[in-house]
Amino acid sequence: MTPMPENAKVIEGSEAVAQAVRACRPEVISAYPISPQTHIVEGLAKMAADGKIDAEYVRVESEFSAASVMAGSSAAGARSYTASSSQGLLLMTEVLYASVGQRLPFVITGVNRSISAPISIQIDQRDTMSLRDSGMIQLYVESSQEAYDTHVAAFKIAEDPDILLPVMVCMDGWVLTHSYELVSTIEQEVVDAFLPAYNPPNFLDPAEPKTWGSYSEADVQMEINYSVHDAMQKAKRRMKGVFAELAGICGRDHGGLIEAYRCDGADVVLIALGSVCGTIKDAVDDLRSVGQKVGLIKIRCYRPFPYEEILEALNGAKVAAVLEASFSMGSEGSIGLDLKAKLCNRPDAPMVVDFIAGLGGREVNKDTVATVVGEARRIAAVGRPLDEPMWIDLNCDILP
Repeated sequence: MTPMPENAKVIEGSEAVAQAVRACRPEVISAYPISPQTHIVEGLAKMAADGKIDAEYVRVESEFSAASVMAGSSAAGARSYTASSSQGLLLMTEVLYASVGQRLPFVITGVNRSISAPISIQIDQRDTMSLRDSGMIQLYVESSQEAYDTHVAAFKIAEDPDILLPVMVCMDGWVLTHSYELVSTIEQEVVDAFLPAYNPPNFLDPAEPKTWGSYSEADVQMEINYSVHDAMQKAKRRMKGVFAELAGICGRDHGGLIEAYRCDGADVVLIALGSVCGTIKDAVDDLRSVGQKVGLIKIRCYRPFPYEEILEALNGAKVAAVLEASFSMGSEGSIGLDLKAKLCNRPDAPMVVDFIAGLGGREVNKDTVATVVGEARRIAAVGRPLDEPMWIDLNCDILP
């Protein structure tokens, strides 16, 4: 029998996140429950009530207020955390954009859930993807273990003096938040050594008044926006080091900005993010066992977009098949758009084919993946990419 890993137990994904946040010693937590992130803030509330976490726990009346508390507490120099989902993330939008411009390094868990209307609590990633242009760093996780580890890394990334941006850790609702799996935690003293107390370079202080987020004219607005972009580019390099450092401490390596899975020699490379990657890996193993040269690029960091690492992993592939549980209405999937923009001037680049799969909680199983691979091969053989993305398992009989 394989021995149980040290500090491991079977827990709910939401509890794994709450345990990670507790270990990071936030000073302020704002909470407005919305399914399916509710269990995260409930768990943190119990920890606060039981004296297991020394944080100001603020119960607010809306997600807009939850983000506003984060902005205020972070500006005051406190390590800060919140979580939200779906419509709640959209209600936070104004404050999140402002927080980026003010360079406020809090951490938020974005629990992926479909956006209304119609009302749905099923999974897709349109909620977090809708914030891709905000300037927040976005990290996506495949498992509850990866969610635990990534939250520990997220605070260190956000608070880096060269970055100072909000970091959103994105995890699929229900599939991860409400499922149970074996999760290994990290000893508190080890987390403390990895993540020292936050020492902000700038913060609001009555003894030394500052203007924060003030009005700007055209002579500085572009430069401020560029500074955020520059910080995100620096974050690419810094995140690799943070992930590697944490992997060395806990013995779990989830990859860098991406994870390239069996991409060597692959002529078809699937590209995806989130919990579906576990299913895709199993499908890749099955397809490899019957001689098909298939691989997977799992995107861990979506913003900033790690195109350099993706292009390197695509080396030699004939077609990149993107599976997206998101869609930019009137265009195509967000990842496909990003990837095509970076490949359009490269004559040796593989063809990119965009597949919309899993939107609104539609099942993506190994048969779905095999279908995508087959369609990608067929399109590549024709030699001309599709003008529109291909919607997988679309029921045309119920379309209006």
